[in-house]
Parts: sequence; structure tokens; C-alpha cells
Amino acid sequence: MPVVQCNGADIYYEEHGEGDPLVFLHGAWAGCRYFEPQLTGLSDEYRTVAFDFRGHGRSAKTELGHTLAQHARDLHVVLDHLEIEDAVIVGWSMGAIVSWEYFDQFGSDRVRALVDIDMEPSPMRRDDYDYGSYDVDGLAETLRSIQADPFDLIERQTEALLKEPPSRVLRTMMLDEGSRTPPSIKGAMLLELLCDYRAVLTEIDVPTLVCAGADEKWRNVESVEYAADLIPDARFELFEESGHCLTVEQPDRFNRVLSDFVESL
Repeated sequence: MPVVQCNGADIYYEEHGEGDPLVFLHGAWAGCRYFEPQLTGLSDEYRTVAFDFRGHGRSAKTELGHTLAQHARDLHVVLDHLEIEDAVIVGWSMGAIVSWEYFDQFGSDRVRALVDIDMEPSPMRRDDYDYGSYDVDGLAETLRSIQADPFDLIERQTEALLKEPPSRVLRTMMLDEGSRTPPSIKGAMLLELLCDYRAVLTEIDVPTLVCAGADEKWRNVESVEYAADLIPDARFELFEESGHCLTVEQPDRFNRVLSDFVESL
């Protein structure tokens, strides 16, 4: 199993193909299997790479380090280990925030472009912010569900993430990935939802593609469009037949849109 030692944790990664590097970052409590259609489907044109964040998937379940800042530092080590320069970093959901945190810590010297898949600048509702998917009561209820019945929470989230009921294969994958992150780590990560990257987005100095699912149950489309509004060189793409999981709901269209974006750089 390919792993790289990152700041005290063994991080599992996958790598396919040759060419310009595309690095995929998954969402919270998920894993790199959400990018299987991209890792294999784009590997004839590109070098496709994905890894499981610490505490997720097949990576080490460490006691410490479950923060956006640490995930960004782990990304930095992965790029070093694989000798990747000029990467197009594709972040889905929390993965997009990790890409912004990476930019904030390390700049864009090794980043050719960014892709935000269905993520808003701040997940929390705020007095000076018109969007936000969570409030304090919602976080408290999620924490109680994590501790009381984590598998029921995974089931409910699986339904909420998608526009249409999943196939048996997709549902099994999502339930399996969701169950690989221990409840203690899920609870520890909830406070990271208090983050606010509005100021960071205005400083991004590489081309950025922002994608949103039209049938969004997780957050509204306008909140994702707002991310594109803040980034100086961003383009926005709406996926009419997707909810939150564009890469597995409309994989062929997503691959075409991503490839067209990369070729335009």
C-alpha cells in the first residue's frame, strides 16, 4: 500500500498516469475513492494523484492533527514526496478549504491552478455573511449524533449529499468511506467549521474553477458562487444533475469540464 510519512502520520495515496499533475483533495469524513472516476478516467491525459487525509480512509488514525492547518502541511509533504510542481489542486468540500489553507501557508509557487468543488468561503452562519450551512445548534446536534448513533448519521448524510438515491455500489462506497473516520476524529473536526476564508480568497493569484451542484441539499448554489466572486481570476460552472458530490454524480461531465479548464491554462 503506497504511503508517505507526513508529520507523524502514514498517509495513503494513489497515483496514476503521466503528464500535468492533478491533485485531488476529498471532503470531511470521506476519502480518495470519491475521485476514482477522475483518477482512472483522466490518467490517459494527466498524472492524477489523491490521498486520504489523516484520520480518514486508509491513512493513519492519529490522536492529534485533525485541523485544516495540519491537512495543508500534510499536502505540502505529499507534493514534496511525489516531486510535484505546478499542480492543479482540485478540492471537494473540505478539500477546497484545505487548498485555500495551503495557499495561505505556502503561497502559489507550486500551484498552477485551483478547483473548488461545491464549497463556500465560510461554512458557519455569521452576522456579516449572507450564507453559511451551519449554526451552533446544528453543530451541537451533529456532535450528539456522532456520539449516539454514528452509522445513522452516515446514512442520513449519504442521502443528503446526492440529488438522486444512490446505486447500491455508490451507496456502499459512501457508507464504507464514511465509517473509516472514527467518531472521536469526526467530533474533533467539527470546530474547524468555524473557519472563514473570505480574506484568503481575495488574495488567490492563480486561475480557479468553481463548481456547484444545482440540486444542492448541503449548501445553496449562491454561497458557492460567492466564492467565485471573491477570487480575482475565477470562472463558475453549474452542474444541473448533481447535488454535493459532482465527481461521482456527473463524472463524465466533470472530467470534461476539468480537462477543458486545465487545457485553457
